[in-house]
Amino acid sequence: MARAQPQFVCQSCGGIASRWSGRCDSCGEWNTITEESGGAAGGPKRGKQGRGSPVKLVSLDSELGEAPRKSTGISEFDRVSGGGLVRGSAVLVGGDPGIGKSTLLLQIAGELAKTKARVVYISGEEAPGQVQLRARRLGLSDAGVSLGAETNVENILATLGADKKADLAVIDSIQTMWTDTIESAPGTVSQVRASSQALIRYAKRSGTAIVLVGHVTKDGQIAGPRVVEHMVDAVLYFEGDSSHQFRILRAVKNRFGPTDEIGVFEMTGGGLAEVSNPSALFLGDRETGSPGTAVFAAMEGSRPLLIEVQALVADSNLGTPRRAVVGWDSSRLAMVLAVLEARCGIRLSGHDVYLNVAGGLKLSEPAADLAASAAIISALTGSVLPAENVYFGEVSLSGAVRKVSQPDARLREAGKLGFTGAVVPEAQTKKSQSNLSVSQVSNLADLVAMIGAGSGKENTNSSS
Repeated sequence: MARAQPQFVCQSCGGIASRWSGRCDSCGEWNTITEESGGAAGGPKRGKQGRGSPVKLVSLDSELGEAPRKSTGISEFDRVSGGGLVRGSAVLVGGDPGIGKSTLLLQIAGELAKTKARVVYISGEEAPGQVQLRARRLGLSDAGVSLGAETNVENILATLGADKKADLAVIDSIQTMWTDTIESAPGTVSQVRASSQALIRYAKRSGTAIVLVGHVTKDGQIAGPRVVEHMVDAVLYFEGDSSHQFRILRAVKNRFGPTDEIGVFEMTGGGLAEVSNPSALFLGDRETGSPGTAVFAAMEGSRPLLIEVQALVADSNLGTPRRAVVGWDSSRLAMVLAVLEARCGIRLSGHDVYLNVAGGLKLSEPAADLAASAAIISALTGSVLPAENVYFGEVSLSGAVRKVSQPDARLREAGKLGFTGAVVPEAQTKKSQSNLSVSQVSNLADLVAMIGAGSGKENTNSSS
């Protein structure tokens, strides 16, 4: 029998090399390559002769068409997951330490257990007493969740298969798990990969939904090999800032639902509370009398959100003025500033520009261009934008304002919260069903003229 050749695996990215080196060629990290035995892949064992067995095939129109879902009782989580947990699915949930991952999953487990579902919560980082204290604080002491503290994957699988089949199993966290088939410490790439494979195989075979908790690196990515994200059915990120009470659940991969939906939660003394109207929450502390603020009507999946965009323009003594942005793409800000200078004649080369999205939310859609431009122009000229207006539209390099998707949903959300006006692209030719006073702009120069005219009226009123 041929001797198994050793492998050298990077503990940062999971890259495999034929020999040891100080720097990983895949990710560029130093001193992260360790030696592992050739059988450390953690895959299923093969037969003696290497022969396979035929697989049962079914047609596309058979009864196995759509996997049934089970609602978790938390509507914000169901929105992101696509309607609930799918039977036999594997979900990876990542987030910063202390952001509330364990709290959220314990609340989900408690709500499911109240519906007579069998739920198993395995903690690899906390003792059962610590989890019980959290459950008591959340009011879930009598929820009927089966709690265990274990890190060995074989023991966990034996526990799950010993009694009645579980509907949901939560593993907190996958970085603490280890399997007997791998000779390395828990948290290494091979252990995380092998443990994940064993748990996911059990989920597919038994029909139990498995939720894995994953730590994140300093870059905000889920720690461990990328292959784990490829193996699971859904990858959810729990985002937020410790200085804000908002928490946002976002899907970056979902085989059973959309990836552009978000769930909004608020951290309270009694756990995570769902936010049914995030727009009112994000605009709760808005200052209406200050220049440099504009309200953007955004779309996150099928949900419209109203978000405040703040800008500050200050004189710069530096050779290269600063461009700082929080919650938006810095390249997008650079493009908007270039269009304002080239197409509208607004000189910003001698000013520092700061842009912030209030509430800790991160914007990605180009429809925020018009709101960001309005906030920057307002901050530069010192004019206050009308507090009752919302803005949305994409700005092209020619200075034209292009139409965006779902304008009616954005305007309806603005009308619900008491806004009476909107500045939209002229290309949105559809007549809106809302009662808002809509102002259309065809290019960015029209927006500059509109803000300048409003500033002139304010100056006239103040002098009189």
